Amino acid sequence: MVPGHATRAPIRKGDGRRQRGHRSGFTTGANAAAAATAATIGLVQGSVPSSVDCLLPNGQRALFAITEGRVQDRHAHAVCIKDAGDDPDATHGAHLTVDLRRILGAGDRVTIDGGPGVGHVTRSGIGLPVGVAAINPVPLRNIEENVRAVGAPILAAGDGLAVTISVPGGEQMAEKTLNARLGILGGISILGTTGIVRPYSTAAFRASLIQAVRVAAHQGQSSIVFSTGGRSEQAAQGVFSDLPEVCFVQMGDFVKAAFRAALTCRMRHLIVGAMVGKLTKMAQGLAVTHAWRADLDRGLIADAAAAAGAPPDLLESIRAAPTARFAAERLRAIGLEVALHRELAQRAMLSLRQRYPGCYRLTILACDFDGQPIVTVDELAHD
Repeated sequence: MVPGHATRAPIRKGDGRRQRGHRSGFTTGANAAAAATAATIGLVQGSVPSSVDCLLPNGQRALFAITEGRVQDRHAHAVCIKDAGDDPDATHGAHLTVDLRRILGAGDRVTIDGGPGVGHVTRSGIGLPVGVAAINPVPLRNIEENVRAVGAPILAAGDGLAVTISVPGGEQMAEKTLNARLGILGGISILGTTGIVRPYSTAAFRASLIQAVRVAAHQGQSSIVFSTGGRSEQAAQGVFSDLPEVCFVQMGDFVKAAFRAALTCRMRHLIVGAMVGKLTKMAQGLAVTHAWRADLDRGLIADAAAAAGAPPDLLESIRAAPTARFAAERLRAIGLEVALHRELAQRAMLSLRQRYPGCYRLTILACDFDGQPIVTVDELAHD
């Protein structure tokens, strides 16, 4: 096995169309565990190894390269550089750094904390107490398990080990993540339920989405604003500027996950911001609106355009066009942009109501491709 590289993830059908790499990598938690393992070996043997074999949370083992290592008295230092594979991870290249201390007479205790570059929790709702370092429970257990395995001679002697994880530049990396919205400030999180990062991991995105909804609920919010991307979120933030930032959650393509999380957290007002293509996919009843999951229903767009007042010759062009944007641009040119988006929003609302029943009020904001609001369709609360 090549140090620092996980086994390749399987290629799913449709991946070829997306032209994306499929090399998997490792999570921040796995790299932190590797650095902690190397530092512990250093204390036991007198020198930090250049690579370590480490147990992952999923039960597999992997070999990690250690780029820095030193031992002095009862202290050890080790660094493992994160390789996220082909995933566009904000923490790719992060130096997961562990400083380890042997605590005499601590009775085989292992403590793990975050140093500079590791965020701290300031809001409830993410499964960690307020005030602690943002090291999630699974990687926390995994780090301790690896440290105890290789540090058995020290622990058996009645001494303890104090692990401090830091990430140089972690605060800047965190600006590219959702940490601030989740109330994690000062750096990145130490994450990873399996230890392996899959390229463009839908599971990771869904988990982040659900966590964001829970955080909003724990802050006492009863409204949640889902958007399909950055520009639709920009539009929603302008229209619903009275809501705090924690209420705004990018759901991406994951409609089903978003609505289920909101219903589980008993949100009373669900707001969805989207452009014409995603509105059409929601009106189709798709749980996931990504382009490779299902084709766009151009007949549905044409029907909405007809209801908006589009002339018959344009309807035929819309049925033949490959994108929903074609219809939006053509109807905009003849002054029917608002009418088209209202029709699509109403169809999306009906579909969402049928698939996700509950006691909540639903609002849909349609916006253009520049992130500007076009029309808002609202309803009264439903039982």
